[in-house]
Amino acid sequence: MIVEQPNIILMTDSYKATHWKQYPPYSQYVHSYFESRGGKWHDVVFFGLQYLLWRYLSGPVVTRQKIDEAEEVVAQHFGDPTLFNRSGWDYILNAHDGYLPVRIRAVPEGTVVPAHNVLMTVENTDSECWWLTNYLETLLVQTWYPCTVATQSREMKALLLKYLRRTGDPSKIDFKLHDFGYRGVSSHETAGIGGAAHLVNFKGSDTLAGVMLARRYYREPMAGFSIPAAEHSTITSWGRDHEEDAMANMLDQYPTGLVAVVSDSFNIFEACEKIWGGSLRAKVLGRDGTLVIRPDSGDPPDVLASGTPNVLSILADRFGYELNSKGFKVLHPKVRVIQGDGIDIEMLDRILYAMQSAGFSADNIAFGSGGGLLQKLNRDTLKFAFKCSSITVAGETRDVFKNPVTDRGKASKQGRLKLVRENGVFKTVRRDLSDANDELMTVFDNGQVLANWRMSEIRERARLPD
Repeated sequence: MIVEQPNIILMTDSYKATHWKQYPPYSQYVHSYFESRGGKWHDVVFFGLQYLLWRYLSGPVVTRQKIDEAEEVVAQHFGDPTLFNRSGWDYILNAHDGYLPVRIRAVPEGTVVPAHNVLMTVENTDSECWWLTNYLETLLVQTWYPCTVATQSREMKALLLKYLRRTGDPSKIDFKLHDFGYRGVSSHETAGIGGAAHLVNFKGSDTLAGVMLARRYYREPMAGFSIPAAEHSTITSWGRDHEEDAMANMLDQYPTGLVAVVSDSFNIFEACEKIWGGSLRAKVLGRDGTLVIRPDSGDPPDVLASGTPNVLSILADRFGYELNSKGFKVLHPKVRVIQGDGIDIEMLDRILYAMQSAGFSADNIAFGSGGGLLQKLNRDTLKFAFKCSSITVAGETRDVFKNPVTDRGKASKQGRLKLVRENGVFKTVRRDLSDANDELMTVFDNGQVLANWRMSEIRERARLPD
């Protein structure tokens, strides 16, 4: 089987294939915008559009073969051969050599923008293609996913920083939240997009798809880093009676640096007290590196800090600890913990609060998050929407909007829009009513992708204030 570039004509909601018949007669230009209408957090990290543009819209994406295929599919799909806009797509092929006559303007990726502001505008550049702007909505709205992951990851970072500032060393933040999400998402592409979005804020990841997307589309040779780590199969394959041998093998195979070992296969508390802190204690202390112990079951706050017994107290007793300048316990530097089960932003807060209450610094722990980072969210988490706000018909430009009496929160903006800064604060305004500089930049113009941000630039824009 030969896998070809996706057919852009078929990358839309079915009903959009019929919309070319529905606009007012003599329509010429349609202007639409993308925004978060609020939701779980106040701010939005804009990220991921650049990937979609390069992957799906760059270059001559309309061909005779794709038009023929789309015509056949739409006719069969609807049972009506007259619904397909053959003349429109033929026009793009003949007049524009298959390049899409559309201009997309967007805020630079990594920019943190308050909700209820325009993040992207889309407008056709050829008056014969008024129907094209919102035809692309389906694909472009999928920017909601990397934006939401990047935003959630940044909020988790802010929470971690709060506890590090109270109890430990904030300079350790970059590797405090590790992406464990590859297996828990809906597809390989989701892992790539979401994994790269997390790397806007952190540098730890086991999602190679995200690392590779950042490498190929955001010019970052290595955006995320990992360490040797055990899983249950590599420990339990030794048998219960040889758990200690399996753990000793990890120390022998990786004699230097960080190594993570899942330790709850049978009894996490006995593993910490009798194996790591008992028979293997001298080996752990003599090793040129740090052992990272991973609990992976039970209620994390209880298992780690608040229960009797708990992991941190056992390790403090067996390996010792010091009080830092803030009065919190920091384990011996040869031993740390990673919690990678059940981590979402709410659980993160519960664990860190329990640790603080028990007198332990956040320096002692790192976290891995999978579904809670990349999958436990949807388009309504930040209420993303793409709406038409202006149309030009027979040379007359007029506002377009919706304002449903049943839900005022879904009222849409009017006019051709731009994003400005007033006294350092982002604000969405009409282009015709403001002379202020537009923060939106042209990132796609008539089939050419102009966006080429580096991950390093994006990280700097998304950086939390000191």
